[in-house]
Amino acid sequence: MARSLERGLAAEGYGVELAADGETGLERSLSGNYDAIILDLMLPRLSGYEVVSKLRAAGANVPVLMLTAKQDEDDQTEALDCGADDFLSKPFSYPVLLARLRALIRRGGAPVGAVFEFGDLRLDTANHRCWRAGEEVSLTRRELALLVYLLHCTDRNVSKAELLDHVWDPAADRDPNVVEVYVGYLRRKLDQPGRPSHVETVRSQGYRLVEVPVG
Repeated sequence: MARSLERGLAAEGYGVELAADGETGLERSLSGNYDAIILDLMLPRLSGYEVVSKLRAAGANVPVLMLTAKQDEDDQTEALDCGADDFLSKPFSYPVLLARLRALIRRGGAPVGAVFEFGDLRLDTANHRCWRAGEEVSLTRRELALLVYLLHCTDRNVSKAELLDHVWDPAADRDPNVVEVYVGYLRRKLDQPGRPSHVETVRSQGYRLVEVPVG
């Protein structure tokens, strides 16, 4: 698979270096200057979890896309908690991998434990905590992941299909209506009666996170 990805990415114009095990990959990642890393979870010598954790501990913020054969939601959560920026389960679509890689390179990596502040929202990704206007809001892991992705994309509209690809596991329910359901959950927890919604619906385009003034 690594050789196949190398050939495909090279054909797209990327410069690619392969590492056969986690230890070698970590050494190269810390000594080189890379735009992004595609990291398999199940590697010899050091697992993908260990590699990305050590990268983040060393202060490296290079974007990491984690690949795994596991499709359990807890595995996805652990990968993101360790410091991966995105997660893709095997078997995956090559065009989807390319799209996610381009998105990661465009936005760059976020440091582990980043605290986002946007309008009256504050989000601590390391501790899975969220505040609205200084008041803590309890979010499920799915709601938190949805909010984190919207926070990464405040400069544009995000389609339901993109949210399904980045927030939901490939083995999960792929009905776009599930996005509407969770956006509804998020709005009920974040929005206040009589005030504008934090998650704006953009007709025929999806959603966008907007600032709601404090007060």
